[in-house]
Amino acid sequence: MAGASSPPPTPKSPKLQPPLLERAKGPSGLDKIVLRDPRGFTAEVRLYGGQVTSWKNEQGDELLFVSSKAIFKSPGAIRGGIPICFPQFGTHGNLEKHGFARNRLWLVDDNPPPLPVNTGIKTYADLILKPSEEDLKIWPHRFEFRLRVALGPKGDLFLTSRIRNTNTDGKPFSFTFAYHTYFSVSDISEVRIEGLETMDYFDNLKGKERFTEQGDALVFESEIDKVYLDTPPKIAIIDHEKKRTFVLRKDGLPDAAVWNPWERRSKTILDFGDEEYKHMLCVEPAAVEKPITLKPGEEWKGRLELSAVPSSYYSGQLDPDKVLHG
Repeated sequence: MAGASSPPPTPKSPKLQPPLLERAKGPSGLDKIVLRDPRGFTAEVRLYGGQVTSWKNEQGDELLFVSSKAIFKSPGAIRGGIPICFPQFGTHGNLEKHGFARNRLWLVDDNPPPLPVNTGIKTYADLILKPSEEDLKIWPHRFEFRLRVALGPKGDLFLTSRIRNTNTDGKPFSFTFAYHTYFSVSDISEVRIEGLETMDYFDNLKGKERFTEQGDALVFESEIDKVYLDTPPKIAIIDHEKKRTFVLRKDGLPDAAVWNPWERRSKTILDFGDEEYKHMLCVEPAAVEKPITLKPGEEWKGRLELSAVPSSYYSGQLDPDKVLHG
């Protein structure tokens, strides 16, 4: 008698991929959106502040700094990640420092106007902020602020801001702006910035007096709080100890602020650890020296692209003609 044939193998269930976009709550109860790339890159953006608070590579390494003492609740701002400074950067105006967008609750934008198609970007979240009646009392201008946070195919992080004047009284308004980006670094004394050599800057530690940067790459030995003016579209942050280079590309944002509070100032910041200055550096694409002015119906767009690559891949030669590819 012929032997019975063995049953066909049971097909394996396909491994379920986590969703590319997920709405969740952080430990503090704040709503956040988690973006995932199939290869393992992730980013998180909080609805509070429209603020990116995490960006990880495929190994799970956190690339942004968030203070261990950060406070994830109203009315203050979250210390770390990428706070959005609007409609005022720093103390360049009469509003609270860095404006109010970073401590307002944003909404998910379910019907955003189209952006130019980038077939490589499949994971993104759209948020929107409009002024409340209370906001209009302190800054009497109506606007729509649309923010897209996206993960690129190589794990690059894209932020695109679109701000439209929706005033019905015919009045223009002006604003300053920054992506107040906190980078995670191994040791601030082992970090340098390329791309800001010979640039003019305002020194906020010297009453906003104007100077010109001397020497080669920027290195750090003490507190720094400067706004570099008319900077190139590409800046590199080289972390020697981690052998990692952050490449920052920007469009519509001519300036770049650089900040590290160092030891003495760190001890005066309530939501910042005394020693945390060693492991962070803020490099902030901005529009500060020349405020943006919009007439009713006009829209401004400011874009940031961040990539993190092994320093061996980075030639050290900044190409000013390289443009954003998203």
